[in-house]
Amino acid sequence: MPTLEWIGKSKVINHHQDVPFRVLERKYSFDENGQHNEDNGSENMIIRGDNLEALKALLPRYEGRVKCIYIDPPYNTGNEGWVYNDNVNDPKIKKWLGEVVGKEGEDLTRHDKWLCMMYPRLKLLQKLLADDGVIFISIDEIEHRYLELVMDEIFGSANRIDTFVWQNNYGGGAKSNYVVHLHEYVLCFAKNISTVGKIELPPDDNILKYYKYKDEKFDTRGPYRLQPLATTSMDDRPNLRYPLFYEGHEVWPAKQWFWSKERALEAQANDELVFSEKNGKWTVNYKQYLNGADGTQRKSKPYSIITGIYTQAGTKAIKEIMGSGKAFDFPKPPELIMYFIQMITGEDDIVLDSFAGSGTTAHAVLNMNKADGGHRKFILVEMMDYADSITAERVKRIIKGYGEGKDAVEGTGGNFSFYDLGEPLLVGDCLNEAVAPEKIREYIWFMETKQPYSPPSGGNPYYLGKHNNTGYYFYYEPQRVTVLDYAFLSTITGKADGTVIYADRCAISEDKLAKMGITFKKIPRDISRL
Repeated sequence: MPTLEWIGKSKVINHHQDVPFRVLERKYSFDENGQHNEDNGSENMIIRGDNLEALKALLPRYEGRVKCIYIDPPYNTGNEGWVYNDNVNDPKIKKWLGEVVGKEGEDLTRHDKWLCMMYPRLKLLQKLLADDGVIFISIDEIEHRYLELVMDEIFGSANRIDTFVWQNNYGGGAKSNYVVHLHEYVLCFAKNISTVGKIELPPDDNILKYYKYKDEKFDTRGPYRLQPLATTSMDDRPNLRYPLFYEGHEVWPAKQWFWSKERALEAQANDELVFSEKNGKWTVNYKQYLNGADGTQRKSKPYSIITGIYTQAGTKAIKEIMGSGKAFDFPKPPELIMYFIQMITGEDDIVLDSFAGSGTTAHAVLNMNKADGGHRKFILVEMMDYADSITAERVKRIIKGYGEGKDAVEGTGGNFSFYDLGEPLLVGDCLNEAVAPEKIREYIWFMETKQPYSPPSGGNPYYLGKHNNTGYYFYYEPQRVTVLDYAFLSTITGKADGTVIYADRCAISEDKLAKMGITFKKIPRDISRL
């Protein structure tokens, strides 16, 4: 498989492992009662901060749990006039490149910089994606060819599902010296393509209009459309050349039938064939119902070319919601992201967007939930200052409703909590005592088990839980040294095949610990890094 090389790659290829783990600090919550300080327990999150550090902070709770990721990263156009600086010359990115890539970064081209910025973020996104999850990435021709090679490297070329071509404009488009650009790309990769299953969409209005007939099966199977049973195929297979009989008439196909004789006779017996005669010639159509026999709505594979959804709709939506004073240039339309969410998510899945911009992904998720009664969760990350004033504000207005009079749009309902990136868990090689012990416990549990942390019930405040029949204890006090001794062991009442205990010191010999099936890990140097 061909790989892509660029200046600085060696410095960023494993950089995601060196990103400090920071805790997430909830600043406020929002729901039907408006904005308030009380924690409403919402699983919807908007995080303000560097998306690289935010993605790292999400790992203990969400690694392997996100079903759908959609990102709209900077296209690297060099256009500095947008509210969302669409390049990698943002001061925060330049500072990061200088720290990570070092002096070598002084020779980076704009493509080198963009790839250095994207690579570690894609590595963390791949970790967060569920085994049966899918990632969609919007991009244009400037970085498209490079992004495909990087995605092949990180996700594996075998997990490439397709590249969608989105006709994003119905007007003049972006004019180059030679052509008028009317499209962008959306790369689509699976975490593990063998577990993804079908990628399907419900029929849209252009398809539904053909399902206009009803019969006695309507309550279960919905309306139906008529489809020809005969085919114009020229292979002339004898087993598809047979007569059907209807009210004494022998009906033959023009070329051959589409179905086997057994299937056709079964459909006729079930009143699923419609015979018609014109000028002495008989034809047969079959009833294609909107729903399957179990009542499940018929779905179809999506097309690789997306039309009928335009950038202008995204611009119109953000202006209607936020007013012209806070509009983004060329935000993605909610309908585009809904198109992707429908393909892959169920009603309770998690959708992540780590380049959240104006919050269109949350808008799409809330719309989907309102439409089908689902409970999908969204996680947005936005590093720019407008994460609260625009990103979160848009989501508030979608939830509550916006507009006045005939232009009023009903709210979707829902809730979220807004977070900032807090303290790093480690300062050098030492635990940061400014971090709440519960946050440290969550991190250690995840590093040991790769499972989300749920505080266990019981009387031992140092017990983390049991996983694969091993019990875990974090004997930690911010203001004093803890010692693993026989007094502490006497507080352990649960039974397990093995026990892992974190403490500052140990007063029991290694031989005795081994006989008791206990592993001692010193705080903090034995805490492994993500």
